Amino acid sequence: MDALALPTVRLRNAWRSSHPWIFQKLVEKPPTKPKPGSLVDVFGVEGDWVGRGFYNGHSRIAIRLLEADQDIAVDADWFARKIAEAVRLRRDILQLDKVSDAWRVVHSEGDGLSGLVVDRYADLLVVEFFSAGMFRHREWIYDALRAQFPGCRFHAFADEHVQKQESFDFRGSEPAAPATITEHGIRFRADPAGAHKTGFFADQRDNREWLSHLCTGKRVLDLCCNTGGFAVYASARGATEVVGIDIDNDVIEIAKANARLNNVRPRFVQADIFPWLRDAGNNGEQFDVVILDPAKMTRDREQVIPALKKYLDMNKLALGVVKPGGLFATFSCTGLVSEEQFLDMLRRAAFYAGRTVQVLKVSGAGADHPFLAQVQESRYLKAAFCRVLD
Repeated sequence: MDALALPTVRLRNAWRSSHPWIFQKLVEKPPTKPKPGSLVDVFGVEGDWVGRGFYNGHSRIAIRLLEADQDIAVDADWFARKIAEAVRLRRDILQLDKVSDAWRVVHSEGDGLSGLVVDRYADLLVVEFFSAGMFRHREWIYDALRAQFPGCRFHAFADEHVQKQESFDFRGSEPAAPATITEHGIRFRADPAGAHKTGFFADQRDNREWLSHLCTGKRVLDLCCNTGGFAVYASARGATEVVGIDIDNDVIEIAKANARLNNVRPRFVQADIFPWLRDAGNNGEQFDVVILDPAKMTRDREQVIPALKKYLDMNKLALGVVKPGGLFATFSCTGLVSEEQFLDMLRRAAFYAGRTVQVLKVSGAGADHPFLAQVQESRYLKAAFCRVLD
């Protein structure tokens, strides 16, 4: 592609940021509107070249900058290089193939590919589009991925709210058959067509492994267990009893299948955790290890306070069934909730539950979910591993 032939977009104000997003209010409306997701050259108010990236006049994020070198075209070869570098990080530097054949291949802004997430599950690549630009150039992306993973299969999708925000239509690819993956010697079925999102959350790989070694001989409760990740790990590492709770019956069935894959027998229960925990607390139930890993609470900045209130309520209830001296692992994957807010919520939950909580470790997603220092938005998972002292 001839970079000089790209449409141009101009900014209203001086641009001094290294963040890849430029919002609508800072961008002059071009006389001829490029289609959502078109590649454009971006110029500043004084005619200086700012960068090259995707333009979307329908989105709050009007420009997603991709390239800061004017001499480098953003074309199929550019995507091939960027994706090859993302794979090199996972394979050569992090050496993830030694522990799993399931890992995040591309983490959006963290890999310089704003609006694209790719997860690998053995031979199955799950491609999620968060921007019209990535969707519009999907064939380049697929070709680049095939070069890194010969013979791979694809399952591609975009959430409805993203399609609405970004103004594109995508019904998703043909549903892909599940893949069976191995993680730290434990097997799981990843089923993107039959469960939430990708069907399996590789971001918790290191957290599952770390916590599971503290579960031997223990009674374990996995709340919002999804497809059984923590529960199956705990069982495989020698927990004496494991109970997994989730409101979604479909993921409970996948969790049961994951347990069978590993010849372990956690007990999975389809239930809303709020009444279940109240009943358990009233009955004096106590567990040595309690895990609470709820789904994302909100994507709306106006709903962060209600989301924190819900986190507070569920953490307070969960703390009520931890045995004195037991372990409590609590998580938030709501990107709009900061680590500081999350830990403050935990402090308040402990206060209202009348428990003393000793924080042992704070972490997040695995290293295959990198974020740039100037783009904190790519950091979403918060994890707190605690001991409940009394």
